[in-house]
Formats: sequence, C-alpha cells, structure tokens
Amino acid sequence: MSTQWKIETQAVQGAYSPKPGEPRVVTICQSTTFKYDSADYMAKLFDLEVPGHFYTRLGNPTSEAFEQKLAMMEGGVGALATSAGQAATTLSIFNICQAGQHFVTASTLYGGTYNLFASTLPKMGIEVTFVDPEASIDEILNAFRPNTRAIFAETIGNPGLNVLDFAKFSAIAKEKNVPLIIDSTFATPYLCRPFEHGANIVVHSATKYIDGHATSVGGAIVDGGNFDWEGGNYPELTEPDTSYHGLQYVKTFGPAAYIVKARVQLMRDLGMTPAPMNSFLFNQGLHTLPLRMQRHSDNALAVARFLESHPSVSWVKYPGLESHPSHDRALKYLPLGSSGVLTFGIKGGAAAGKIFMESCKLVALVVHVGDARSCVLHPASTTHRQLTEEQQNASGVTPDLIRLSVGIEHQDDIIADIDQALALSRK
Repeated sequence: MSTQWKIETQAVQGAYSPKPGEPRVVTICQSTTFKYDSADYMAKLFDLEVPGHFYTRLGNPTSEAFEQKLAMMEGGVGALATSAGQAATTLSIFNICQAGQHFVTASTLYGGTYNLFASTLPKMGIEVTFVDPEASIDEILNAFRPNTRAIFAETIGNPGLNVLDFAKFSAIAKEKNVPLIIDSTFATPYLCRPFEHGANIVVHSATKYIDGHATSVGGAIVDGGNFDWEGGNYPELTEPDTSYHGLQYVKTFGPAAYIVKARVQLMRDLGMTPAPMNSFLFNQGLHTLPLRMQRHSDNALAVARFLESHPSVSWVKYPGLESHPSHDRALKYLPLGSSGVLTFGIKGGAAAGKIFMESCKLVALVVHVGDARSCVLHPASTTHRQLTEEQQNASGVTPDLIRLSVGIEHQDDIIADIDQALALSRK
C-alpha cells in the first residue's frame, strides 16, 4: 500500500505501521544491544540466516525506520544510514572498489568529496580520474580503464550548480557495464529520483535538507537494486565471503546484495554508524521534506531573479533561471524546483564578498547548506580552501563566488537583507 502512495504521503507515514497499542511515532532506541533467549537464534543472526538486530553498529530499529522510509521515497530496494555524508560516499566506493582498482568521477563535486577522491583514496591504492561532466561521451569513455569499477557524479553540482546529464552518464555506465553512483544531496528524493534516470546507487548527506534544521550530521546510501552484479564481474558480490562462512551476496540477497554487503561487511568492520537519536531526527526531517523543498526552491528562484538585475552582482548561477546553462536539464530532471542553493559573483571579488557576508543580518555566515534558515558562504576560502586554484576552477569555484543557501523565511525579508548587505559591500 505505502509504495503506491505519493511521495508526500510516504514522507509522513511511509515504512512505519504501528500495531494497536504501539507508539504512533517512531521511537528512539538508544541501546547498543538487544536481548535474546536462544544461543542458536543468535548464531543465525550472526550468520545472516534470519533478520533482526544484535548490535547497533550494524543496525538499530530507529535507524531502520529512517532507512526504510528513505529507500521507499527514492524507489530503492534498501538503504544504509551512516555517521556522515562523507561516510556514505566512502562506503559507496569501498563496497565495490579496492586497492589496485579505479573509478571515474565528474569534477564538479563538493570540496570534501573532491579531497576524498583526489587525496585520501589514492593513498589507499584506489585511483580516480576526474572528467568534465560537459565533455563528450567519447572523452569520458577515454577515462575508463580495464579496472574501472564505477562512475560517480552529483545530481546538482556543489557549488557549480550544474545539473547532471543523466541520459549521457547512464548511457556511459551501461556501455562500460559499471554502476552509476549519484550524490543527490541537493535534490533530495522530492525534487529528483535518480533511479528513474539510470542511476544504480544514490548517496545523501542527510546533514543537509533531509535533516533540514542543522541539528545532526549523518548520511545514507540507497541501493536501486537495478544493476546486474553477476554480469558486471563483481566477485566481491558474487563469490563466497569467507568472513561469513562462504555466503554469496547476490545468490542470497538478490537485488539487495550491494546494500546488504555494505552493512554486514563494511559497517561491521569500519563502524561509520549513525547515532539512533540522529536517525530519529532524520526521520522527522523527512516528514516535512516535500514542503520545505518546494519553499526552498521557490524562494531561491525569487532571490536569483533579484540578483540577476542587481548592480553589485556580475553573474548568477541557479538552474531555475532561464540564463543557466543547465536550465533545460533542470526542467527535465528537476520539474518541481531546482533546490535552495544558488551562487553569484560579487563585484569587488573576495574583499567585497567578506564585507557582504559580515553585513548580512538575517542570512547567517555558517559552513552549511540545506538549513531551514538562510546561510551564506565564500567557498574558495572555506569548504574548498584545501584545493589548489586549478582544482577549485575545475569544481566551479572562483574567488568572487558567493554561495547562498536560501531558507524558508519570507522571500521579501531574505531579499531585503541581501540588498542592504550588497549596498554596504560597495562602500
């Protein structure tokens, strides 16, 4: 029944059906352990022969409720909550890529992801090739190697705000028979469902719009269950796992093999576990996600149009604007709205940007996006400062770039605050 509901209804009531006398609201199971009466039953739990919880590092009832609802909203077969969005991205790669192997990624990435891919993973023996997402199919295909295991991209690039050409990237993934992994943090499942456009795995930083209130750090991986792991030559999913007495993930778990392996193998060993309290808050955040994303999108479009004609602004990037290079893709892949983040170039460069940000009163200078409250940041000196100038440019970060995360306040108040701060930046 719940899988047939509209996403707005799934967000409120999906994946949780309390029995008579049970709590109407998902409860916080703040427990590391779970009691059983039978040693034989516990053995079956550890051998993955029966479902259930035995240690919160691998699973918890509160986290499970969040995972099931998010998977339902995305249209996937299962999800795994993690301690951070970075943990979700890391595990999504580790699950199918090891030392001596390689993956391809779009270069237009969140700065933390770029650092992870460009600096940390190579130290572990995993190589990566960055490609311009606007490059031709042939150019991107040339980045592949015999040991390439995946292709990675963001639905809406951060902070470049390019909308991914799903048709092109999914065609490339299919031709090379590798999974397409999509970070859909900015879009959320309300604005875009990547599995419907050829993606196989979706990751989220739940810290952003899913939480929506700047209270919790966390992430999630969602498995589309739509990749042929046997046909794709992924022995880690098809051959016996000696740490589980020879269990074979695809044979045992079918379409959910990828997400089960991520949980019972990687989460078991690496422990990137979300706190149950955070999972509770993420689940609460999903309740209002559709309402908030519509408001974020409407407000951001109004702010972007205001900035386009402002004398202190040299350029504006927001996919909802007709002037944006990705506007046609936004209409195709983000028909309900283009999310709440926009960027603009302030005249006077970084110096003027500093005055602008310090002059805002309603819009807060914080290292965050996706909050119900409006936020502002200068990426070149904060989130992307570890990157070289060349890497910053590849990610779409320029010295004059200001990133706004437009909140759900009244748009007139947001615009008035931005206007007065821009006036002060000219003095």
